[in-house]
Amino acid sequence: MNVTIATATLPKTGALILPAVEGTSLLPTAEAVDKAMSGGLKRAMKAADFKGKAGQVLDVVAPEGVGVSRLYMVGLGAARSVKQAGLETAAGTMVARLNAARVKQASIAADPIADADLSDADIAAHLAMGAQLAAYRFDGYFTKQKPDQKPTLTKFAVMTKAQARAKKAWEIQSAIAQGVYLARDLVNEPPNILYPESFAKKCKALTSHGLKVEVLGEKQMEKLGMGSLLGVGQGSVRESQLVVMRWEGGAQNAKPVAFVGKGVTFDTGGISLKPGAGMEDMKGDMGGAAAVTGTMLALAARKAKVNAVGVLGLVENMPDAGAQRPGDIVTSMSGQTIEIQNTDAEGRLVLADALWYTQDRFKPRFMIDLATLTGAILVALGEEHAGLFSENDKLSDQLSEAGKASGETVWRLPMGDAYDKLIKSKFADMRNIGGRNAGSITAAQFLNRFTNGVPWAHLDIAGTAWQSGAKPTSPSWGTGWGVRLLNRLVADNFE
Repeated sequence: MNVTIATATLPKTGALILPAVEGTSLLPTAEAVDKAMSGGLKRAMKAADFKGKAGQVLDVVAPEGVGVSRLYMVGLGAARSVKQAGLETAAGTMVARLNAARVKQASIAADPIADADLSDADIAAHLAMGAQLAAYRFDGYFTKQKPDQKPTLTKFAVMTKAQARAKKAWEIQSAIAQGVYLARDLVNEPPNILYPESFAKKCKALTSHGLKVEVLGEKQMEKLGMGSLLGVGQGSVRESQLVVMRWEGGAQNAKPVAFVGKGVTFDTGGISLKPGAGMEDMKGDMGGAAAVTGTMLALAARKAKVNAVGVLGLVENMPDAGAQRPGDIVTSMSGQTIEIQNTDAEGRLVLADALWYTQDRFKPRFMIDLATLTGAILVALGEEHAGLFSENDKLSDQLSEAGKASGETVWRLPMGDAYDKLIKSKFADMRNIGGRNAGSITAAQFLNRFTNGVPWAHLDIAGTAWQSGAKPTSPSWGTGWGVRLLNRLVADNFE
């Protein structure tokens, strides 16, 4: 679907969408349409009890006095509550509605909204963003799709009087959308297609966007002493990889910001084998690495004025004769030893070496890791928020604010010495599980031991990296969660 910023001229074909704000008079474009309809729009609103509440949609078929074939109104809620996420949700809702109605092209009015904390250009850009995110499809493996299974909407225009400024704002949002699309694609790919080496190859292709990309193989990681990461992949015929991506858009000597992603391209659980039911979802256990990859693309595509590093630990966790066993003790790059009590607690083992490598080589301003780490976070937070763990209040606050602004929200959970004691081992410096209680927290305590005092936050995205059902701006299984959060964090605080 082609999303464009257009002039504020009423279209003569296709569908016209008029946003409405609850509790106020019609916005200018809707007022003009109502006048052309001799008051017909207001009468339709009254008949349908349409008040402009968030999520409300009014469908006016073949309206008289207006050239378009279909007319819709979509509610945004109260003016003061109109934010980025609400605008994107409204546009995303309409994309699904228009495809269901087999509409081929549509225009949406992006009028200024009094009392909303957004410029008219930003309103237009976020309506465009919502439409773009909703247009995502992962259907390349279908060979016999029927016409009625394919989306019909090919053109989506956002009409605004602030066309020049809106185009600039949309360029930025479009770059972020590229990152989200890439992250979704990576999560959705089947594990026979996306494995450590092929994932690394996709990262190498991003050099065309200005990223510097290095790939470390197993021999290089062995020399670095990455026994924790390598132990996870030793049961697989696929070679483990460590990918390093760099974007250098800031001052030459400025410390970078660093993002670290768990990239288990398929997780059987290893010798501690998972139940068979639902195991196919474990192709998405690289959602953290996907988010970091998408973020690095977004920063490069919009030419962010920051130095950034993305590090991915890519492994496949399989249970063959050479696989890691419960009871094994491995030595991490940091020199700390780890007793393996459950081979299905593998993500933290990957991140342990990736985090240590990142802080040791790059001396970053901060590190944020993203990982589909624990089922316990789903029990605690469901699919609504990612779990945030950190001992750094400033970084935590910045992430929380970025989450609210982007719509990718986080919820901070506690850490502390009492939880740290739960991963004490009888035979090594630590064990890789802490027991049944506080599973997400003990996982975070484990990771904290590999940060070496660098400001750090851990995001457990096991509940947000993929979803059970479609949402207005996220129609696929893989959500691409994290790209918009991290981009907003950088844009608001570090450029």
